Amino acid sequence: MPARLLQRPCPVCAGPDHTALFNKHGLQLVRCRHCSMVYVNPVEEDWADGSRYDQLGTPFYLSPDKLQSDYNPVRFSREIRLFRRFVPQGRVLDVGCSTGAFLFHLQARYPGEYEATGIDVSGPALDHAESKGVRVLRTSFLDTDFGPAPLDAITFWAVAEHLMDPGRFLRRAMELLRPGGRCFVLVPNFRSLAVRLLGQRYRYIFPQHLNYFTAGTLGRLASTLPATRVLHTTSMHFNPIVIVQDARSDGRFVPDEERARLLRKTTGYKNNPLLTPVRHAISGVEALLGTCGLADNTVLALERR
Repeated sequence: MPARLLQRPCPVCAGPDHTALFNKHGLQLVRCRHCSMVYVNPVEEDWADGSRYDQLGTPFYLSPDKLQSDYNPVRFSREIRLFRRFVPQGRVLDVGCSTGAFLFHLQARYPGEYEATGIDVSGPALDHAESKGVRVLRTSFLDTDFGPAPLDAITFWAVAEHLMDPGRFLRRAMELLRPGGRCFVLVPNFRSLAVRLLGQRYRYIFPQHLNYFTAGTLGRLASTLPATRVLHTTSMHFNPIVIVQDARSDGRFVPDEERARLLRKTTGYKNNPLLTPVRHAISGVEALLGTCGLADNTVLALERR
């Protein structure tokens, strides 16, 4: 039975008017006429309500390749450096924590400095997080009572692009933070070099991703949040292998297993001492792309006033 399709307004400005951008194998991307945000419309109901994510446990989140990548010591190194710059200690909530890798690495590197909790709706992924010693909540972020004590930091690492209404999640996050608390949002960058070169063939234009942010549209979304200021905007990560592979593809959706294998391989390359000169060269390219806002992901660090 075909999934029910839901119409939606712009996730940034709530405007109803848009123009068609392109259709990738039935996935319709549109551009808001008012704020230029690119988003999927209509959306399949089980992606919109998050119920599909329980089904991704075995083929992706819990695949040996994905877990080996996520729990490799080099994973989340950039995110942790940025996070430590603004949050040296305190109560942390990782929204959409999946298998718990970010919190695992954070606590392993800085034991005793953070009281960390992850929250997600994917049961199999949370089972693995708990097996690694990560404290988790198995419930919807919007519906959870976190108690009277405010949080010091909330993270959304590669989460907002999956949300039907990301503004609602970010507003809730800012309410939960103490004054001076920080919120971090990382999303794929629709202005990246990879998207410019590949267009529709880029593998991360696929059904799980409902929103396609740039630094500009993510900043516009942040501007709608009460009592919030932007502390820092940056662009990070660069994987040239994705560009090479997707340039040779026919634009099909890349299977979960194939994406997981590439993650494992690229993480392994980072640990190979023979590839140190190559890593330095790629890091230099990433730094240049980041300066120009063309790296694979765009990131905002927000503060509650």
